[in-house]
Amino acid sequence: MAAGAFAWASFPAMPTRRVYCSAAHRDEQLFVLGGCGGSGRPSGAAEVLDVPTQRWSALPPLPTPRAGAAALALGKQVLVVGGVDASQSPLASVEVYNVDEGKWEKKAALAQPSMGIAAVQRGGAVYALGGMGADTAPQALVRVYEPAKDHWQPLPSMPTPCYGASAFLHGTKIFVLGGRQGKLPVTALEAFDLETRSWTRYPGVPSRRAFAACAMADGVVFSLGGLQQPGPHNFYSRPHFVNTVEMFDPAQGECQGRCPRWQCCRGWRATLEQGPLRPHRLVAGNQSSPLASAEGFSLARKKWEPLPPMPTGRCSSSSCAAPGLLFVIGGVAQGPSGAVEALCLREAP
Repeated sequence: MAAGAFAWASFPAMPTRRVYCSAAHRDEQLFVLGGCGGSGRPSGAAEVLDVPTQRWSALPPLPTPRAGAAALALGKQVLVVGGVDASQSPLASVEVYNVDEGKWEKKAALAQPSMGIAAVQRGGAVYALGGMGADTAPQALVRVYEPAKDHWQPLPSMPTPCYGASAFLHGTKIFVLGGRQGKLPVTALEAFDLETRSWTRYPGVPSRRAFAACAMADGVVFSLGGLQQPGPHNFYSRPHFVNTVEMFDPAQGECQGRCPRWQCCRGWRATLEQGPLRPHRLVAGNQSSPLASAEGFSLARKKWEPLPPMPTGRCSSSSCAAPGLLFVIGGVAQGPSGAVEALCLREAP
């Protein structure tokens, strides 16, 4: 499929402009929760966009104002986990919005406060990985939440503690890539097997980059762009954005009995967003100032291709995947943004 087959759809702006908000999609509705407004303080604002009618509705506010939380749709509920509160302290609280009842409900809290959690769901269970605690130390915690029991159960810890990592579910494994330990980027790639409840460590990302975007498509892991920081061999260099793109196929080693390796692709720049529109992986990001440009990596052609630019250039946006859509929500563009746009396939003429 050619890159020209994609187009951006603009939706009405959010009633509340914000950054670091959490988003979840269910049944043609986009829920946007919490985040920080112009004051920089976490908010309890909760709003929902009905995608077909393009209308926003205000929801009851979050019982606990928060930013940077993990959010997932579970049936007729939207689960919000962790994040930071108005005092910038990590949260242990977990809250659920019941769509049919139109109200929030507190659920069993995490055993420890945590921000920067990576979360995935499988079979109705929610897996929360990593995070950063009140002591600012990265966590190796892995917990699973079963809604029917309203209970968090600990699982074997990650080999590498981190927060702000990316997590991807592929088959019966959860792959965890990147993240940070304090100000240092983490290069580890690890996978948790849900059947054996054991961890496998894969070769780490060759280049150490902060704020790299991570994606997974057809079982292949990508690490894209980011901020190159001074290291032991380039101590006097300044941090700078790079166009490094590296990809890794875990199955190559599993199927052929040899250790798989990371491969370098022709790169781009720093990236912030990625999405599931096949056969491309999409990125839309920023350098020293917000950009509107977007590019996609064609898995079939093994190359980057230009995509239509975002209608609104911005950075630090939230993203949310929906069937056939990649939503880019809020962010910063000369202050918090209310823009909501989605990359989609063009309609056939």
